[in-house]
Amino acid sequence: MSVKVSLPTALRRYAAESDTLQVEGRTVGEALARLVERYPDLQRHLFTEEGRLRHFVNVYLNDEDVRYLQELETPVKEGDEITIVPSVAGGNGRAPSQQRLSTISERAEAVQLSPEEILRYSRHLIMPEVTMDGQRRLKAARVLIVGAGGLGSPLTLYLAAAGVGRIGIVDFDVVDFTNLQRQVLYTTHDVGQSKVQKAKERLQAINPHVVVETYETRLTSANALEILREYDVIVDGTDNFPTRYLVNDACVLLGKPNVYGSIFRFEGQASVFSAERGPCYRCLYPEPPPPGLVPSCAEGGVLGVLPGIIGAIQANETIKLILGRGEPLIGRLLLFDAWRMQFRTLKVRKDPQCPICGERPTIRELIDYEEFCGVTPEPVLAEELEITPRQLKERLDRGEPVFLLDVREPQEWQIAHLPGATLIPMNRIPASLHELPTTDEIVVYCKTGGRSAQVLRFLYNAGFRRIKNLKGGIDRWAVEVDPSVPRY
Repeated sequence: MSVKVSLPTALRRYAAESDTLQVEGRTVGEALARLVERYPDLQRHLFTEEGRLRHFVNVYLNDEDVRYLQELETPVKEGDEITIVPSVAGGNGRAPSQQRLSTISERAEAVQLSPEEILRYSRHLIMPEVTMDGQRRLKAARVLIVGAGGLGSPLTLYLAAAGVGRIGIVDFDVVDFTNLQRQVLYTTHDVGQSKVQKAKERLQAINPHVVVETYETRLTSANALEILREYDVIVDGTDNFPTRYLVNDACVLLGKPNVYGSIFRFEGQASVFSAERGPCYRCLYPEPPPPGLVPSCAEGGVLGVLPGIIGAIQANETIKLILGRGEPLIGRLLLFDAWRMQFRTLKVRKDPQCPICGERPTIRELIDYEEFCGVTPEPVLAEELEITPRQLKERLDRGEPVFLLDVREPQEWQIAHLPGATLIPMNRIPASLHELPTTDEIVVYCKTGGRSAQVLRFLYNAGFRRIKNLKGGIDRWAVEVDPSVPRY
């Protein structure tokens, strides 16, 4: 029985960059077994050591999650499609969702639109789905965006233009040159300045009728409930798993809808999690992937227009929730592939065993999310296992035999590399040990030193002793030794 398997961008590097494959099998489990036989590196990403599907990977047969069918024993038929979808970051006796909606309605009754606002929003007002009543709801609404980056940029722009009355933004970062390729909220002149402050200026320039609240802080378990409590809808524009689970749990405990979006390379996801009306993020992904298993956008890259598309979808979902009209993505996961220009919608079910929104919740307060996601400080390398760029330059100038091992990806190598270096990407190291010298000292480097430190530990455990990690990577080399080396 031949079935089609669709691989997400994050896993294609382990399958010779294939996006779809045909495999044989009578069940989902057999089909995945054939897939792993063909590409063994996929094994650790899909299955535990006991052979069970990992909790941070969802497998769909057509549009149904196999967890709610017969799991790996689910039978397949000719022409079926298996889609692998990995993760890419309380109550008070009265239904919180009803309380939220009535609060918007009550505020909307007291809201008036000025002649200037009527002209500004006229293309909304003539729509029977919006009208004056709907625009007053938008003006009365309070929306919080967590993250003012790639997703937060289009989100805030469209919500401000649409007339959402109060917009809160949480972010503690400053604008960087590398943001400008996709974060359209900022300009070159904003580099080095506070994101939330520049965002506030830009949004109020677009629409002076909008109140913008800024929270220049990291969202944590200590402040999340206090910040989120004041808003009707929460929009997740985060880029890391600890904050994503924190936002989800805080929304469930407060009874707030969570408009979710995520991006990686040229693929995006979007959904609306609402614990009273449907599943939450934990229902979809009960556990995060181990640290380092899923590359970040800084490591894997992202197509500049992608956050604009996904962010606009999140803005659209937010507006529908405020208006109380249309069909929001509750119980559905939208997948978008910009490279193939394909949209797919998969079903997401509420998990009765979910630890926070299930029938017997065990999470009743916010937890330590960095610990939950396994995010711990990297073990500090012993001083003798590190070398600074200046120290390396001195050795090279003296003509000492040094084997420079670049463990980045080929596309990073094309941007810049150290003269005389050898490129062996990180995921190829285990199969390439025979290419490494046993006499010369090996200096391992990557962009900033993180990936190379992992490779160094692997090589040390494999018996290599004359090895060092370039501290700060090629980026620090460009700053301290050779400014002509491009930074990225």
